[in-house]
Amino acid sequence: MKTKINIITLGCSKNLVDSEVLMGQLEANDISVAHQSDEKSNIIVINTCGFIEDAKQESIDTILQYAEAKKKGIIDKVFVMGCLSERYKKVLKRDIPEVDGFFGVNELPEIIDSVGAKHKKEFYNRIITTPSHYAYLKIAEGCDRKCSFCAIPLIRGKHISKPIEKIVSEAKNLVTKGIKELILIAQDLTYYGIDIYQKQKLAQLIIELEKIPGLEWIRLHYTYPTSFPDEILDVIAASPKICNYIDIPLQHITDNILKSMKRGISGDETKKLIDKIRRKIPNIAIRTTMMLGYPGETEKNFNELSDFVQKYKFDRLGVFTYSAEEDTFANTLNDDVPQLIKQQRADKIMEIQEKISLELNNQKIGKTFKVLFDKEEGDYFVGRTEFDSPEVDNEVLVKKHNSEIIPGNFYNVIIVKADYFDLFGQIEK
Repeated sequence: MKTKINIITLGCSKNLVDSEVLMGQLEANDISVAHQSDEKSNIIVINTCGFIEDAKQESIDTILQYAEAKKKGIIDKVFVMGCLSERYKKVLKRDIPEVDGFFGVNELPEIIDSVGAKHKKEFYNRIITTPSHYAYLKIAEGCDRKCSFCAIPLIRGKHISKPIEKIVSEAKNLVTKGIKELILIAQDLTYYGIDIYQKQKLAQLIIELEKIPGLEWIRLHYTYPTSFPDEILDVIAASPKICNYIDIPLQHITDNILKSMKRGISGDETKKLIDKIRRKIPNIAIRTTMMLGYPGETEKNFNELSDFVQKYKFDRLGVFTYSAEEDTFANTLNDDVPQLIKQQRADKIMEIQEKISLELNNQKIGKTFKVLFDKEEGDYFVGRTEFDSPEVDNEVLVKKHNSEIIPGNFYNVIIVKADYFDLFGQIEK
């Protein structure tokens, strides 16, 4: 059969962008390519995640699944790329010899060559796998932060910013294809520009992006709290295009844990930063993440974190439990919090957050919001406000029989009902 390649993407949106770039290169070589398709393909490329234990296990299970399919003659070849492959290439080669090639995060030309294509160096045309009206825009690669628990700098290397003009050019290209919302991503958005401009340039970048005609929403993901560039708050507050939304992973609030995590910020400084963000942009939605069960986390530390979450009422909050990563500083510490306690603490924080989410959602009843609709699902059209990112945040549901909605378009929606993580609405007449 003619070569047909199916790309399987695991992990974060940054991995998704890498897969989309690879797909664009393959299509430019006249190779049939699909993303996570159920249709028959003779070559599988798995883009793996290596961030935390659960993600690594999912990647390994997926590789084994397709290695077994190759043994049975269902597919011809299996290739593995991405973070897990970057970090554990030697071990994976030894343990899963059925795989035809393992490639790291910066080996795109080698992957393309291995499937019988030619890397087009000056060519850049991603195949968008998200709904046709929004896309992720990666503005930098790697990370210079020294967080004690994180292996990303070991995998992805040092922070490398893309020049502003290159990002703007890519954004314009995406908008010509119908993209209305761009979600800016990097390991650390707030570090953007320091390596090539010798100072933080995120504010200048989003000012340039908001000038693009046809682009309606710009959303910021992964802003690091230490040395937070205050000027972006003024830009967000002044712009109708930049969503009143910020993703800022805080991880913890107690000084001893933050210090051991090497986060470069204290609990008091963290609280002052959140207060400042809300003072400058009163209508902002803040998403954060917390790590539970880090080495040395006591019941007192956990209670302080619980009190912080209850008091600050984040619009969105995710949690994950600590797992040791080889070659990180935290791996030298005594992992002294039992897994059962870690999970109980994580469950308790999410229980608190569920109540907060319901409380905040109930406050939206009777109000009208601009909603971008992503899809149809069951009996509903499904969309999001500017305060919600795809896949991870609240959705706005509108009954199909009540309205005719075209996904990819904006509508004004009155919220009539709410639950923990969904809003139910009607199109404003």
